[in-house]
Amino acid sequence: MDPLVEAALKARENARAAYSGFRVGAAVEDAAGRVFTGCNVENATYGLTICAERVALYKAISEGAREFRRVAVAADADTLTPPCGSCRQILWEFCGDVELILVNLKGETESLRLRDLFPRPFDASFLR
Repeated sequence: MDPLVEAALKARENARAAYSGFRVGAAVEDAAGRVFTGCNVENATYGLTICAERVALYKAISEGAREFRRVAVAADADTLTPPCGSCRQILWEFCGDVELILVNLKGETESLRLRDLFPRPFDASFLR
């Protein structure tokens, strides 16, 4: 199994999903091959909940990573689960058209480009 996918699956085990029961793990690989992981962390107010993809990416950025190659997202659903809209926006801003690997607990995977999920992103080019 791809080590990035394994890292996302392992990160999922640390999820704090007391309200939804929907545990997600993510792993981000930077241009140097370093892997940063994250899990979703829920809060009773829901608005303060943060997704696994953003945790992993923010952790990578806080450690100095600036260029990214791949992102893996592992969810405990039968259907391969893509990032939510907020995560798609953040991934686009910091990773661009990155390779995205979706995986479930059955080991099924799908690899696609972020542009396939986010065909007309808003980014800094609109602010000029």
